[in-house]
Amino acid sequence: MNKHVTPKLNRRSFVIGTAAAGAGLALGLDIPFGGPNVVRAADGSPEINAWVVIRPDDTVVIRIARSEMGQGSLTGLAQLVAEELECDWSKVTTEYPTPGQSVARKRTWGDFSTGGSRGIRASHEYVRKGGATARMMLVQAAANEWKVPASECTAANSIITHTPSGRTTTYGKVVEAAAKLEPPADVKLKDPKDWKLAGKSLKRLDTVEKTTGAMIYSIDVKLPGMLNATIKDCPVFGGKLKSYDEAKVAGMKGVKKVVRVGDTAVAVIADTWWHAKTALDALPVVWDEGENAKVSSESIAKWLAEGLDNAQPAYIGNQNGDAKGAIASAAKKIEAVYNYPYQNHATMEPLNATAIYTPDKCEVWCGTQNGEAALAAVLEASGLPAEKCDVHKHMVGGGFGRRGMTDYVRQAVLIAKQMPGTPVKLLWSREEDMLHGKYHPVTQCKLTGAFDADNNLTALHVRVSGQSILSSARPAALENGKDPVVFQGLNATGEAAIGYSVPNLLIEHSMRNPHVPPGFWRGVNLNHNAIYLECFMDELANAVGQDPLEFRRKLMSKHPKHLAVLNAVAEKIGWGKPAPQGVHRGIAQVMGFGSYVAGAAEISVTDDGKIKVHRIVASTDPGYIVNPAQVERQIAGSFVYGLSALFYGGCTVKDGKIEQTNFDTYDSMRIAAMPKVESVMVPSGGFWGGVGEPTIGVAAPAVLNAYFAATGKRIRSVPLKDQNITFA
Repeated sequence: MNKHVTPKLNRRSFVIGTAAAGAGLALGLDIPFGGPNVVRAADGSPEINAWVVIRPDDTVVIRIARSEMGQGSLTGLAQLVAEELECDWSKVTTEYPTPGQSVARKRTWGDFSTGGSRGIRASHEYVRKGGATARMMLVQAAANEWKVPASECTAANSIITHTPSGRTTTYGKVVEAAAKLEPPADVKLKDPKDWKLAGKSLKRLDTVEKTTGAMIYSIDVKLPGMLNATIKDCPVFGGKLKSYDEAKVAGMKGVKKVVRVGDTAVAVIADTWWHAKTALDALPVVWDEGENAKVSSESIAKWLAEGLDNAQPAYIGNQNGDAKGAIASAAKKIEAVYNYPYQNHATMEPLNATAIYTPDKCEVWCGTQNGEAALAAVLEASGLPAEKCDVHKHMVGGGFGRRGMTDYVRQAVLIAKQMPGTPVKLLWSREEDMLHGKYHPVTQCKLTGAFDADNNLTALHVRVSGQSILSSARPAALENGKDPVVFQGLNATGEAAIGYSVPNLLIEHSMRNPHVPPGFWRGVNLNHNAIYLECFMDELANAVGQDPLEFRRKLMSKHPKHLAVLNAVAEKIGWGKPAPQGVHRGIAQVMGFGSYVAGAAEISVTDDGKIKVHRIVASTDPGYIVNPAQVERQIAGSFVYGLSALFYGGCTVKDGKIEQTNFDTYDSMRIAAMPKVESVMVPSGGFWGGVGEPTIGVAAPAVLNAYFAATGKRIRSVPLKDQNITFA
């Protein structure tokens, strides 16, 4: 029975001005857990509350607002609801509500955004309350029918039992009465130590449909009378579309229309996508590329290097003591400069959306990481009020942060507006997808450490020069001009805090924003900050002849959770014990997205300089773990992503354009190169951290530190392919 479906939901009328569209729908959160007026699902089954629909055959439908893109949130959230609901897991199915329905019901389902490893950690409490509330209402309905106190009744596996008499009934038999009850005012959630479903390695709910090909992604959407479109935007960011010669392709096979999309792009609409792409490739287009066409990777690197100069202005992210003064009077000073490139999300499913527009309604079918932001984009592009718009979410064929943006949704609506009444599927080509990403930000970092005469670290100065994601993606979130996201893993406190105590510390950011737009890329700023800090920690340890692990431990006495995961990974990798002949180890730790993580790698280096990663270990403390097997998969997947980025993931700029346009120039690691992955979970409870992104941060520095141990050579620039280093 376990499966996921995209429902057709009955919507109530609502109106929201499009003024809110720019940054998503900023509305109040009002979560109804039930009530006297029965709300029904599309098949007529009663809804007990926003999260739980129960059918007469005891099938339980759990609504999931967060997006599923392989990370497992769909299953994990369903586990949390089912845990409190006490239902039969074998009869659980899930579905996506639409953001339109949620807004119509005063944001019943809360936040639709799925990014920053927040899918579970930011919604666990209210979805658990949804399950607990539904259980209490079902029990009360049975008690009312039996005319007994609800306190004498228990629920388990979708069966309600009256303990004194032994009478039983099922959820499906009392659901109609339960849906009419007022929800309880006081809802108590289980202590995680009492979990029976949550905390267990249950099979994913979406696996069967994925492996059988039954799963429908937005690229698979087919609507009656649908046409297909593909698009070309100006290859230089900031440039514009000057002209195109439609007559040259108007007679080509299948072509229906050539349309301008905004000020910067042109699209061809045809009967098939291939006909559209063939015509678009043949279409004569003239671009006004502007001044940005003069920009190159070299000019960007020079500009960022200038930002490393202490005389340049900078935002302070973390500071204690007098780092500059301590460095000036130090017995020993160590300095290094690192850099990190642009990187593309490179999702397996290129960006796409299907839209149908009429003057009375606009609907979009797409994979998105933020259904409400996608809906806001539809409102803005269509010009229609919110009660006439909706977005139907589909399983996401790769997100990594890219599908948190809505540019492709807006384009689909603008194209569909030019063929009213006809559904049009916009599918970006791979080249378009690569040329118009929202890239991992480009940065450089200068680090300076100072020691006293006894080789104690007395000062650390970290100066990052480079892009701010928020200045491009969400400028309203800047704090007096400062981008707090820049300091992930380097903050004094919070969900991405530094794990070391140094008497004199200064961490700052010289903001420099080239024209290539940055975006939230899986792991975000934690990826490069972990390389900068953790590789430099090894450099500092080496400078004073100390073991990298012991050097770190001395600085971590006030950071017990950081230290706990570091110790766990060191024990698992066998740090301090001899490694196999020719094998060398590296270690790293970081905190991000509310979780503490550490990583250790074992590598060997061939005579021609290639790296064989034999083994990589991660330890993590996310507070609570909902599905251990899924955490293991996320760790392994994050290492694929992190190692691919380390070895191959670099985008360069020439004549203002991204040079890497397909997988022949933007590669990914292959199965043969994948090391053995081991996971150590040390959940300490009391907080909820993320899983999908934090461990990416330790993959690269663990391998780079192992490379230094093997060769004595320190690499401060990635990707490794630029150093002529590949997987062995």
